[in-house]
Amino acid sequence: MEKITGCIHCGLCLPVCPTYNQGGNENDSPRGRIYLMRAVAEGRLGIDSPTLSRHIDLCLGCRACETACPAGVRYGHLLEAARESISEHGVTGPPTSADVQKSMLGLALRHVFPHPRRLAAVLSISRLLRDSFLTRFALTSGLVRRISASADFALSLLASTAPLPWRRGQTKAEVDPQRVALPPTAERAPVAVFTGCVMEGLFTDTNRATTRVLAVNGCQPVDVPTQVCCGALHAHSGDLTTARELARRNIDAFEQFLASSAADRPTPTIVINAAGCGALLKEYGELLHDDPAYAERANRFSRAVLDVTEVLARGEIRRGAELSQRVTFDAPCHLYHAQRVQTAPQKVLASIPGLEYRPLEGMQDCCGGAGIYNLSEPEMSGAILTEKIDRVKATGAQLLATANPGCQMQLSAGVRLHGAECEVVHLVDLLDESYRRAGFYRESN
Repeated sequence: MEKITGCIHCGLCLPVCPTYNQGGNENDSPRGRIYLMRAVAEGRLGIDSPTLSRHIDLCLGCRACETACPAGVRYGHLLEAARESISEHGVTGPPTSADVQKSMLGLALRHVFPHPRRLAAVLSISRLLRDSFLTRFALTSGLVRRISASADFALSLLASTAPLPWRRGQTKAEVDPQRVALPPTAERAPVAVFTGCVMEGLFTDTNRATTRVLAVNGCQPVDVPTQVCCGALHAHSGDLTTARELARRNIDAFEQFLASSAADRPTPTIVINAAGCGALLKEYGELLHDDPAYAERANRFSRAVLDVTEVLARGEIRRGAELSQRVTFDAPCHLYHAQRVQTAPQKVLASIPGLEYRPLEGMQDCCGGAGIYNLSEPEMSGAILTEKIDRVKATGAQLLATANPGCQMQLSAGVRLHGAECEVVHLVDLLDESYRRAGFYRESN
């Protein structure tokens, strides 16, 4: 209750809330949703109210309101707690299509994501579907779009995870993280890349690029093979029980790596290249603050987590070969608002010779992806995405960089559907390509 009453109802969150800006409904603003939460806490509204559920469901969880809030209200935590309570108590009335989608997501989150073998099998099938001729034909011919706009969009999201054009046909030697031509340096800082689930399953190249880029910039990558899904999707959907269990498993997995710290050696760092995962990893301490066996260990874990752009921006970024392209950057919500990493990505881009940076109006505004929000709330997500792509077009950029897999998929689908002439990339992939062209990666003997 104390966290809810922290809201002073000043309304400074309204202009930055995507759903409020689209519909103008006070109940679809952070202030309005907190008012509904307070009504439940005070017994004036039932937790099983369809009205409450609908307005909570429509929230993207972008946390832009946290950046704007003068009272420091942690709205993201309130949202997750509200969704957990709604999930536990259920909603009165006949189930809607959104309820069915939530149930299906819940089954996948509980029975697939926490189990590495099951998840690997699902992602393997996804890659086969992504790379098949039938999928490419269905998208290029417009066949699926004529049958179902939602199915066409879903396939566009999957297709956006394919390897970048310059990586197709590369030899293993050209992309082997162990074959990095290292510059002379002091003792190398130990880093462990949090590989994630979607990142490792569908954006494997970006994970390897992250390892190479860190090695080039004075780090010593260490593998942590027993890590699992971070639990971010679970937390955002209100399944905090599973999120906590995954957090405990990851803390156990990284325990030995973090224990390698010593006074005469660089501090070990857990590096993340997915903004949504990073936001939760940095909040494991809060997630497990009531767990006596893990509270302090969770805090230690979270203190060790940095986004890859933070790691790179701490020092002088090694310069590679020229990439003569116009580039703009769209900031993932959970990097800009949740983690408050707001300038490091631009420093990374500025380190790449030849790139012409074009500022993007509203770069910190949500793109409408928000996990599977683009599938569960296609109308709202589509309206937000359209505005974003219009602004991207206005920059004249050839490359649209971001730093989160969900954003990359959403923006790539938007670029395709709205005819924007640019390629969507993770910014680490750009730095990696600059290094490859500079010859920093050795061929095998």
